[in-house]
Amino acid sequence: MSALYLHNLRLPDAPSQLTELRVEQGRFVAAFSADTYPSELDLGGGLVLPGLIETHIHLDKACILERCNLRAGTLAEAIAETSAAKAGFTEADVYQRGARVLEMAIAQGTMHMRTHVEIDPQIGLTGFNAVRRLQADYAWAVDLQICVFPQEGLLNNPGTEALLCQALAQGADVLGGCPYTDSDPHGQIRRLFELAVAHDCDLDFHLDFDLDPAGMTLPEVLRCTELHGWGGRVTVGHATKLSMLAAEPLQAITERLAAAGVQVTCLPSTDLYLGGRQCSHAKPRGLAPLERLHAGGVTCSLSTNNLGNPFTPYGDASLIRQANLYANVAQLGTTAELQTCLGWISSDSARLLRLPDYGLAPGCRADFIVLDAPHPAAVVGELSPPLMGFKNGRQTFARERPRLLRPRG
Repeated sequence: MSALYLHNLRLPDAPSQLTELRVEQGRFVAAFSADTYPSELDLGGGLVLPGLIETHIHLDKACILERCNLRAGTLAEAIAETSAAKAGFTEADVYQRGARVLEMAIAQGTMHMRTHVEIDPQIGLTGFNAVRRLQADYAWAVDLQICVFPQEGLLNNPGTEALLCQALAQGADVLGGCPYTDSDPHGQIRRLFELAVAHDCDLDFHLDFDLDPAGMTLPEVLRCTELHGWGGRVTVGHATKLSMLAAEPLQAITERLAAAGVQVTCLPSTDLYLGGRQCSHAKPRGLAPLERLHAGGVTCSLSTNNLGNPFTPYGDASLIRQANLYANVAQLGTTAELQTCLGWISSDSARLLRLPDYGLAPGCRADFIVLDAPHPAAVVGELSPPLMGFKNGRQTFARERPRLLRPRG
């Protein structure tokens, strides 16, 4: 379908008004070219939003819960159990499980995704090769960005660095880090920055993943970002230590994050499931305080992280559900606050991933979803499921509105 005329729809900036959109050659246009004969589609008054963006997910280790033995529910157990299960991963196995999650995400309105893939001498490039195939096979519905990272450590795990560099040479987009599993966390951070500069790639760290404000490694990431001029190209995920800071030190580090151009991703399902396990009562619900970071000028996102494994035993790949979960925990309920939460899975996430041509304006790629919601805030507040989605102007999924079957008479 090279041209499409969409009518009877509503846009987020004016949700009470019916309007129309035009798509030609996969992009929104203000007017069709001469001699263009578009197909027409009535969207039934639906609210149109740009496609949703998953900034942090692990396709390679999803859906392995039945292979693991959960007892303590801690981060250490999750790492150990997943590492043991990883020994049995094959390329076909990773592909099949990854495809299952991708199809769930597509049907939930996700059209851009950064997936983290573990690289180490045990797994080699098995997971990476599988995800590369997924990247190609599902390009019709989702743009998949691959971040390779050393889950089992870098400096303490000989051979890992060479494999990371091999993956980057073979098409990986982003270099990731996991300093808290390394014998020298600060050393890992410094080395990954050196590699990122050498390969001219962005960085995305798993960082400060507990509820003890001591021992924070974020300052070293900030220092290296400033040293190498890598602002706007560095993201930290989890960062739950930030939730334990008092107002004044949090404000100070927020100002440094904004000035350095370091971005923050919160992963509500995983962080809530694993956090506070040591407490028998009054459990802290520690999540990176995105609302305060956002207000201070930090680019933020919300994401899924894991599904069906020891890090997160559940999930349906719905980013709208993650936004709603965060809003509940952070006690965000006004229209403006819920719209901000929606931005953390759409427009702000687009800025974090440095996506060009994202949105609904002429010239933007025609990647969009249609929802039965009165306004954008209600998408998060009411957990509105997308009814249909279009990638490059081509429809990729459909979901029927529910119908009540009232008794006759």
